[in-house]
Amino acid sequence: MAEQRGDGRDTRDVGESRRGSARPEEAHAWEELVTTARRTVSDGLVVGTSGNVSVRVGDTVLVTPSGVPYDRLEPDDVTGVDLDGRQVLGTLVPTSELPMHLAVYRTTGARAVVHTHAVHATAVSTLVSELPLIHYMAAALGGPVRVAPYATYGTAELAENMLHALADRSGCLLQNHGTVTHGASLGQAYDRTAQLEWMCRLWLTAASVPGLSPSLLSGEQLAEVQERLRGYGQRG
Repeated sequence: MAEQRGDGRDTRDVGESRRGSARPEEAHAWEELVTTARRTVSDGLVVGTSGNVSVRVGDTVLVTPSGVPYDRLEPDDVTGVDLDGRQVLGTLVPTSELPMHLAVYRTTGARAVVHTHAVHATAVSTLVSELPLIHYMAAALGGPVRVAPYATYGTAELAENMLHALADRSGCLLQNHGTVTHGASLGQAYDRTAQLEWMCRLWLTAASVPGLSPSLLSGEQLAEVQERLRGYGQRG
């Protein structure tokens, strides 16, 4: 039993005392996370509870719980861990892919991570070690998209393989598994996932035409696009 203070309130440590009370910014981020997770289903990027989504708020990582359909998630289901994986919010068990998410946050400036089992991207992951340069939007992910060698889901080995594939990139494929992308926001991470799945579908479609091989971009052409993307969008 927890020790009692003089005013009758117990003296649990900070992490334990927060297991049911999200701060306003965490509650808002959780709402956005659930919306993004549901979008991965409605857009066909995951089936059932496959895949997972996380967002970093300060030193807390909010993450989808294990085995809970996204349409059943409620505001009180907020699930959060610290950067060492200790649960600080909620009572639901975090996703089994937590090691991958934490590895990204520990080694990059990412604020959000999206992992899916998108069908075209997963198919490509079984065929090549790097997605061929079928489209210039590879530049938006930092360059040619690598495939991380297969390892069992939820393991430190998979997280390590993923980090190697993500070096200087914001997205990669996981062999016989799916995709991982990260970004400065949930919206950016999701958009990168969608772009990666689209490029994989494009390459599979073009490569399936009998007797023909798709033209591919050169490294120089991709570098030119990367330079142009630095000034892309609105200013001011």
